[in-house]
Amino acid sequence: MNTKHNMALTAGLLALSLFLWELGVRVFEVPGYIFPPPSLVLKALWRGISSGLYLEHGAYTLAETFVGFVIAAVVGVLLGAVVATNKYVDYFLYPYIVMFQALPKVALAPLFALWFGLGMPSKIVSAATIAFFPLMINTIVGLRSADEDRVLLMQSLGATKTQVFWHLRLPNALPFVLAGMDIAIVLALIGAIVAEFVGAQAGLGTVIQQMNFNLDVSGQFSVLILLSVFGLLLSRVIVFIRRRVLFWDASEKSRNSQ
Repeated sequence: MNTKHNMALTAGLLALSLFLWELGVRVFEVPGYIFPPPSLVLKALWRGISSGLYLEHGAYTLAETFVGFVIAAVVGVLLGAVVATNKYVDYFLYPYIVMFQALPKVALAPLFALWFGLGMPSKIVSAATIAFFPLMINTIVGLRSADEDRVLLMQSLGATKTQVFWHLRLPNALPFVLAGMDIAIVLALIGAIVAEFVGAQAGLGTVIQQMNFNLDVSGQFSVLILLSVFGLLLSRVIVFIRRRVLFWDASEKSRNSQ
């Protein structure tokens, strides 16, 4: 099935879902303040975009997401590489990292707001905190999944640990790292929104909170749709980068041939 057929099928399923949604709300006479029909949601979406409200706050949320993701990517990959290549760091530090990851991030968001204020820094920290762990774990798994026979072969030919890392372990880990980035970029968006719920000066999370106070359910749905589109676009950016970086990988070759 080619790309055009996939897009047509996706568009058809979306249209069918919206039709059934609208029909169900109309037939069962569900009040709009409980579950609005797509027509009202699309009107609210257009109203928010045309007024510039969603664009202004959406740009703020995307900035928090992007910066938090970059910080998580740098720290997660570097720390994952250290843990994967140093048994002492793995033994002493990794359990504490797992314990920190087990903490509910929603409970940490008020602390971040207290420590870093209600501006963008606390949202960036929240986004980075949530996105950090998948990147670190995927880096560790990727670096440790290198074929040990190849490692021994390179060492027998006089290769140093640094050469083995750059020429074997890191290329082998790239598919894992980029897969982690695909997950982390969406988690960073969630982290930013959660922090905005706690308290913020701008962002789509604050828009949802204001609409919740005003019982504007169709407006809340429209913001959720916009956030879903943001998540999809961010994920597609990572997929685009993955295809350009991993053109040599067997998984990408098989995916592109489908």
